[in-house]
Amino acid sequence: MYNYKNNFLLEGKTKKLYKTDNINEIIIHYKDIITSFDGDKTQSLNQKGIINNQISAIIFHLLNSCGIKTHFIRIINNREQLCHKLDLFTLEFVIRNIVFGSMSKRLGIKEGIYIQNPIFEIFYKNDILKDPFINHHHAVFLKIISYEELNIINKISLEINKIIKKFFFDKNIILVDLKLEFGKNHKKEIVLADEISPDTCRIWDKTTKQKLDKDCFRKGYSNEKIINTYMKVLNKIDK
Repeated sequence: MYNYKNNFLLEGKTKKLYKTDNINEIIIHYKDIITSFDGDKTQSLNQKGIINNQISAIIFHLLNSCGIKTHFIRIINNREQLCHKLDLFTLEFVIRNIVFGSMSKRLGIKEGIYIQNPIFEIFYKNDILKDPFINHHHAVFLKIISYEELNIINKISLEINKIIKKFFFDKNIILVDLKLEFGKNHKKEIVLADEISPDTCRIWDKTTKQKLDKDCFRKGYSNEKIINTYMKVLNKIDK
């Protein structure tokens, strides 16, 4: 574990960030914390950070190989990655392939309906406001991002969804939806950030439709069952 006292940058709900000797690179440490309901429900799950670190590394490596710019450089150890340092947009972007969760509630549409053309949604990252659903005009009005940058992220997000959706499908996993975050590197390029894992994707077993993501935590499954579910995802994609 990276533990240089003077190199600590900040700590979030599920990760710690550390400086490196390169001002444009950071180390991201994956914690064992799992959260839901905008952080109102939090719990420690043994080994969860290790599993998510490995899953994210596999998917970031895939995306990098497909020409998608991500913050991921390489995995360092079982809990840490070396990544490009970014100035993050305070926005979350959700791509939906199947109606589920908040979209179903907002629009009164039955869960489980397949969406022909993936839907691109924006949420304002603000803990006090509970990360509200917003549109393009809100994001620009708040001076978080420009229309041009939103168009770029929309295009990149749909391509990421296409790549991951096929990758998962080939591993007997259905990608229901996924949450993405972006930032700018020192070259001012828009780059994918955060992680891709069962914490940020809603995924189902293709055969059984078993939930393989954080919905297990939301529904109150035992710690052992949640970890076994996350490990099942890792075993499926690490082949």
